[in-house]
Amino acid sequence: MITEMKVSDFTYDLPEELIAIHPPKIRGTSSLLVLDKSSGRITHNKYSNLANYLSSGDVLVLNDTKVIKARLLAKNSKDQGRELLLLEDHHNTDFTKRKAIYRGRIHAGEILTVKSVPIAVEKVLDGGIAKISSSHNILELAEHEGTVPLPPYMHRNATKEDIERYQTVFAKTPGSVAAPTASLNFTEELEQKLKEKGVIITYLTLHVGLGTFLPIRSNDIEDHEMHSEYFEIPKNTIEIIKNAKLNSNKIVAVGTTVTRTLEYVAAQLVKDQNIDISGEANIFIYPGYKFKSVDVMLTNFHAPKSTVLMMAAAFAGWNNLAHAYQEAIKEKYAFLSYGDSMLIR
Repeated sequence: MITEMKVSDFTYDLPEELIAIHPPKIRGTSSLLVLDKSSGRITHNKYSNLANYLSSGDVLVLNDTKVIKARLLAKNSKDQGRELLLLEDHHNTDFTKRKAIYRGRIHAGEILTVKSVPIAVEKVLDGGIAKISSSHNILELAEHEGTVPLPPYMHRNATKEDIERYQTVFAKTPGSVAAPTASLNFTEELEQKLKEKGVIITYLTLHVGLGTFLPIRSNDIEDHEMHSEYFEIPKNTIEIIKNAKLNSNKIVAVGTTVTRTLEYVAAQLVKDQNIDISGEANIFIYPGYKFKSVDVMLTNFHAPKSTVLMMAAAFAGWNNLAHAYQEAIKEKYAFLSYGDSMLIR
């Protein structure tokens, strides 16, 4: 591994006006910057033309997680507004208890209400997190009374449009508190184009969690403790990936969530075992890492100093990626969750 790297090494100036606060008017019309990581060459295209860059037999892997309505707007006894963002907890079968990121001042023992449903603050933890409980099923309450947990930088409440657009068209398994954003512009029309080209499409599940919202608190990269996220890879997907590798076809990861999952299980993917794989992925990928599973990455433009930016830098090379980001800024690409995408090949 490369040593003595700092978080501050992986940054750039992001003009605020390029941050996408709303999705494109029509899903699938976003732009695509294509980066050749060997030469550094950059070309510009459309997300809908992704099939132009793939070959028959290549495997495109998508994350079929579904975003839950994890944001609850609550009131305290003084009728003051408070916010609770439910966190993933896939080993907790008691749905009357949960951890949540909170906004506004709260204290242990107080009762908040969400649409007249009482929520007890059991304990206030470090990092802006609280343990909460209710006589109601908290996840059911969120589904009926919660809203889509848009990223904080959007500085707005979710609308009916966000319920549809902050979700992929193939979302299936509920559990994420943030979307796998690289596939928000994936459409049924694009799926058809890819299949006509002979590209094989398959799925895994990784539930995007707490780490999406937490900044890196240390400037020394190796001091950062990566969060864990629950994943499941069906044996069918594993078999498809194995066969592609045997035939020298490319594995195309749509998003950092898919990349992270496939790299975490890289050693298991080559074993001769006909089973599903599940677990908690906590791999932190940054420059110096040697990719074992993923050959091509489709990803969005990420925030400065973020772990996902470092993953993209590890895949593309930081010099290549930094140059591509400057080109994207010059060409007025849209950045972050609702923004445009980059294909690194």
